[in-house]
Amino acid sequence: MTTPSTPPAPRVTIKDVAARAGVSKGAVSLAFNHKPGLSDATRDRIFTAARELGWAPNLTARSLSSQRVDVVGLAICRPARLLGLEPFYMEFVSGVESVLTERSCSLLLRLVRNLEEEVGLQDAWWRGKQVSGSILVDFRADDPRVAAVERLGMPVVAVGHPSLTGGLTSVWTDDATAVTEAVRYLAALGHRRIARVGGAAAFGHTSIRTAAFDEAARALTLAGAWQVATDFSGEAGARATRSLLSASGDRPTAIVYDNDIMAVAGLSVAAEMGLSVPGDVSLLAWDDSQLCRLTHPTLSAMSHDVHGFGAEVARTLFGVITGEGPGSHPVPTPVLTPRGSTAPPSR
Repeated sequence: MTTPSTPPAPRVTIKDVAARAGVSKGAVSLAFNHKPGLSDATRDRIFTAARELGWAPNLTARSLSSQRVDVVGLAICRPARLLGLEPFYMEFVSGVESVLTERSCSLLLRLVRNLEEEVGLQDAWWRGKQVSGSILVDFRADDPRVAAVERLGMPVVAVGHPSLTGGLTSVWTDDATAVTEAVRYLAALGHRRIARVGGAAAFGHTSIRTAAFDEAARALTLAGAWQVATDFSGEAGARATRSLLSASGDRPTAIVYDNDIMAVAGLSVAAEMGLSVPGDVSLLAWDDSQLCRLTHPTLSAMSHDVHGFGAEVARTLFGVITGEGPGSHPVPTPVLTPRGSTAPPSR
């Protein structure tokens, strides 16, 4: 006697999910396409119903049924115009993408206007199942993102010194040591009046560099030490350089910049003012992008493998997601690369 085979279980449809969640099929579609028009409670109820029934469309099906990572988020609080000119973030994102590509993953990049907007964005990404984790950058003191992502239980990697990132897994560069090396190098050349054109004062890494510069200047008993905060743009770097070199009385004989684009702008300002580099003033850049090797003279720089930095951050995030990562750790400290823009001061 033949035993009748068990009929296959009926295929779960979007209609079944809608019925379980007590909403319309259109609402389910809105939730899974991450469209506005639903409350957080309704959206959560829909996702819960879908998981219980084992239903999901396309990429989301994979993320509901496994630990596969498909999308990583990165929000940056910078103007789009400035970001497009900033060599650091172009190299950093390239490094992140190099790791994501190996793993068939995508980067979801968004520009935000402030931290409050980013907190809301990270919340929407995580609750909406749009990302498997995020990379957080440009930390401030008492940064609100730390508590927000901890409350969500969201896997993240913080790009910043542990003194700024709370208990989050972090990857960072030793900016204090690098600044100290830069100042000591210029002092060893004979410079006694040294300035620094820094980045945005609100950023934690700017504060770390500011404190390290002050400490190095005191330890070396420099005759003059100036620091100017900017927004990292070439225009702001040019204004700061012009102001420093136009000062009455003793002006700096060497200037350290917090990024390459400001150093290139400073080189142009020196030429505009009829000053030779490095004869009248030495200039030292940061990060050492290709820009530093295209100028005349070529720019001395604190060299930093920014592409490798981005790749290491991405690898660390995968470790956080899988629970098999190395934890918080630094990447190699920027090292001095002398070129044609630095020399002993003229007599």
